[in-house]
Amino acid sequence: MERDELERLVGGRLRHSFEEILNHALLPQARRAYLHSFLNVYEGDPFLVRLLLQAGRFLVFHCAMVLESSHDLTRRETWFTVAALKQQLAMFGYASARQVDHLLARLQEVGFIEQRRAPSDGRVRLLATTDKLRSHHTDWLAAHYVPLATLYPAHDYTPVLTGDRAFHALHCSACLPFTPLSARMMVTLPDTMLFFSHAAGPLIQNAVLKAAMDAGDLTAVVPYLDAADRFGVSRTHVRNLMETAQSAGLVEIVGRGGRGIVILPRFWSSFDRGLAVGMYLHDAVNCVVMAQWTKQKAGVVAHEVMAAG
Repeated sequence: MERDELERLVGGRLRHSFEEILNHALLPQARRAYLHSFLNVYEGDPFLVRLLLQAGRFLVFHCAMVLESSHDLTRRETWFTVAALKQQLAMFGYASARQVDHLLARLQEVGFIEQRRAPSDGRVRLLATTDKLRSHHTDWLAAHYVPLATLYPAHDYTPVLTGDRAFHALHCSACLPFTPLSARMMVTLPDTMLFFSHAAGPLIQNAVLKAAMDAGDLTAVVPYLDAADRFGVSRTHVRNLMETAQSAGLVEIVGRGGRGIVILPRFWSSFDRGLAVGMYLHDAVNCVVMAQWTKQKAGVVAHEVMAAG
């Protein structure tokens, strides 16, 4: 699972192999913790749910934060531009310029991204995230570290879990070299991409999996149509998504009128594999960021000591 390239990016050996994470005895607990944390980011915020109905906005959020963290007005090649964002999204299959323009326009309308002319070249449009977007991304990132903290409580994930903004900025900056590798690894997860390519797909996927886990029986029949009202999409859309998932061997639609589903073993295994891929990448990035964070804090302490002396 791309270990050599990850170790090159980290600059040393990884703490955990992909197989170790995937086969960890506490993976079911990590799955539950992630589902709860992810859905908690969106529960009670209908505006945010509606904003993210188009799956591409998940990627726009992340790519925007990563690109902006490396933006330097003195180095044109680092500018956070519309073209740079389109190039990043193309790695994940969002190659349509018109589609990206539409996503950006909506995010600008609601105050998540701003656009202005470059001071040294009025022909270039520079993008900038707002505090609303940074706040959401901080919460989103923390949710993705919760399963790692469940598996490996001895590791220090405190800065990201507590939403430290300085650490968050460092983390986003460190992510840029990992982006091509992340995109390649996502392609190896067709079942995950099945949901990701549909409106509200990740939210619906996580909601039905959590419902099955909450039932205490992974083979329990769980309702799925209430996800329509919960996430602001039509019941027809949710039903069509479940029929697609059934054709892929992920669920079985059952019950009177086909109002319930049973999560099939392939769905659990493919979700766990996707979760493990995410943890594998995030732990590698965390190693890089924690080294920078520790060095940065040591520098601040040394400066304070010298100032006091």
